[in-house]
Amino acid sequence: MKSIYGLEQARAQLPHIAAEARAGHTSVITRHGEPVAAVVPISFLRAQETGRIRKGGIMALRGTGRHMWPEGAGQTVADMRDEWQT
Repeated sequence: MKSIYGLEQARAQLPHIAAEARAGHTSVITRHGEPVAAVVPISFLRAQETGRIRKGGIMALRGTGRHMWPEGAGQTVADMRDEWQT
């Protein structure tokens, strides 16, 4: 269920909107008829944040890893990579 509130109406109804979010409902706040914000259940926000980390997969661990490998490891990795090409 999604409710839509104008900005002034949302300001006056904030306790009600918070109760709706707690009950699992999303509310959209508009300004001059255009959506500008949403009040969502905290569980939705947490799921989004968790999903963002999962979506990133290994890329979420970006970095060079320069100090993780011993000297010469680059050549070893290149050799292994070459094995897959043949």
